Amino acid sequence: MANPCCAHRGASGLAPENTMAAMKKALTFPFVEWIELDVQLSKDGVPVVMHDDTVNRTTDRKGRVADFTAAELASMDAGSWFSPEFRGEPVPTLEQVLDLTAGKCRLNIELKTYGGRYPGIEAAVAGLLRRHGRTRDSVITSFDPLALRRVKEAERSIRTGLIIDAAPPGLEQALARIGAAFLSIGWTRLTAERMAAFRKAGLEVMAWTVDRKPGMRRIAAMGEDIIICTNYPDRFGELKAGRKFKWFGR
Repeated sequence: MANPCCAHRGASGLAPENTMAAMKKALTFPFVEWIELDVQLSKDGVPVVMHDDTVNRTTDRKGRVADFTAAELASMDAGSWFSPEFRGEPVPTLEQVLDLTAGKCRLNIELKTYGGRYPGIEAAVAGLLRRHGRTRDSVITSFDPLALRRVKEAERSIRTGLIIDAAPPGLEQALARIGAAFLSIGWTRLTAERMAAFRKAGLEVMAWTVDRKPGMRRIAAMGEDIIICTNYPDRFGELKAGRKFKWFGR
């Protein structure tokens, strides 16, 4: 299996999602070519790495991400919910992840905009990528096509991608209209026929989130060009190496 591997929210099956611990764990696997992460804006306008729009599920605090400054988010415990081993793990900024991963892997940065919830997030993230020289090895993705348009307005050189858990007719044409050459699609929606159409349209495809052996094999059988996004890069590695598949972790 030669497919590229993407660690979803870092190696989130092995460390608390969207933390520096999860990013560092993902980088220990030499075959991880991509890391996917979620970005929102703090109260003071800093792009921070968090999936939910509240901190309730993954930290020791309660409230909306947008109601805390980046410094306040960094003071939270975003690791204990996963394991006592990660007690005190903070909520990181996107800039910290850019510094950590520079020259080591590519990034799939999902904007958690939800129809314009964070005005200016597109320009803020695009600006960070530009200043860090990461416009060519990153892609900015979103469920919101309007957010992808705003990314292009802020920085035309940045690749954009639509996230979708469906395969409606005309999907390739819709992506062409918004200038997106990347498709992040729920893995169960992929078929050989759809992949043929996506290739013909020149799309790079990431299948999410594939955590079990049969699913990884099914995607790999459709082509080695499909990026397999998983919470468990260790399992991907065992399959890639042809070793007996073991079930560790959560």
